[in-house]
Amino acid sequence: MAENIFVLGLDEHNRETLGSLPHLSRYRFHGLLTIEELQHEDIDVPALLERARAQLEAFDGTVDAIMGYWDFPVSSMVPILCEEYGLPSASLESVVKCEHKYWSRLEQREVIDELPGFAEVAQDATEPPAGLSYPMWLKPVKSFSSELAFRVTDDEEFRSALAEINEGAGRIGEPFEYVLGRVNPPAAIAEAGGTACLAEEEVGGRQVTVEGYVHEGEVVVYGVVDSLLYPDSPSFLRYQYPSRLPGHVTERLTTVSRRVVERLGLDSVTFNIEFFWDPETDRIRLLEVNPRHSQSHAKLFEYVDGTPNHECALSLALGRSPELSPGDGEYAVAAKWFLRRFEDGVVRRAPGPEDVARVEREIPGTTVKVVAHEGDRLSRLPGQDSYSYELAQVFVGARDEEELKDKYDRCVAALPFEIDTVGDAEDR
Repeated sequence: MAENIFVLGLDEHNRETLGSLPHLSRYRFHGLLTIEELQHEDIDVPALLERARAQLEAFDGTVDAIMGYWDFPVSSMVPILCEEYGLPSASLESVVKCEHKYWSRLEQREVIDELPGFAEVAQDATEPPAGLSYPMWLKPVKSFSSELAFRVTDDEEFRSALAEINEGAGRIGEPFEYVLGRVNPPAAIAEAGGTACLAEEEVGGRQVTVEGYVHEGEVVVYGVVDSLLYPDSPSFLRYQYPSRLPGHVTERLTTVSRRVVERLGLDSVTFNIEFFWDPETDRIRLLEVNPRHSQSHAKLFEYVDGTPNHECALSLALGRSPELSPGDGEYAVAAKWFLRRFEDGVVRRAPGPEDVARVEREIPGTTVKVVAHEGDRLSRLPGQDSYSYELAQVFVGARDEEELKDKYDRCVAALPFEIDTVGDAEDR
């Protein structure tokens, strides 16, 4: 008998990826609200929950699992809805402990030393908190896609970044406070709320993401992904799997990840944890913990291991232990590339479906997702980081790194973007 899986924010790209799961005949995937409803409009969590409940109640069949792979509010809505329907899920409190960056740091500090210096920043601060020095990063305690995260190097940049965070943090932070109010945070977190600002010392080295899951209290790490940046920029160039880190480093990352995940109380959930490893000092620093798997990595695991990491979230949502087969994919290495532009502009021409189909047909092992479309003003695209604008995402599977780069270059050359430069972005 087919099982009905409801996916919050199910998009076409990930619907196709989910379609590659083994034993597909057992599953019927249903979208539960759209990603535009969930993240691109004003976020009203109670209203979104009511709309989701209405859709579930109207369904003529069993609701066997509810899952998601996006950041807030999806990550918080999944445990709320699962509890109401008696379905497996992490507890809401454990998820919120991860999602509130300051609360997460306080919990991490209890069990590991691999952390940067950090401190809450008062909204009217004119200089960094005591004990922290430049360069540092300022970020809201709740955001996504590196939105409103700024690297600052002096007091003038500090004040400018803080003003921009104070102005924009409410878009995510205010609806997040509704979720925060459903759990019992410590006094310091309750006082900080969802719109506070966090300062963290800058750390360097190679950035990686540890992917794993927790089932019946057992923490399992199933992959490590490298995150590579554009030269002289904090914007991501590509995610590459498997990681090229030495084995002894991945073992340490796994140990640190287990300690943190157990401290946060996560269970019946996937996770991804971002780290920096400095090869010169051999130091590890934990950047952040996300109580979900990364949908950005799904095609990478499919290309290399034969099964996207959605399989882990799906199995857990059904109360089962995930079954993975490392190395069973068609390719030895895979990457998600970000085609970006570093100045504002208006898109006069963008690749259409026929262009994408031609590229994917002519360059095997590639999948293209266009982000910027004809008529778009780049500075008004949702979910962008603070330093660049995403034009397209290109997923590539290859025999080796040389072929990986060659396929990407061929894809970029075949994607017909034409963009008119405009003045400074108005809404950044």
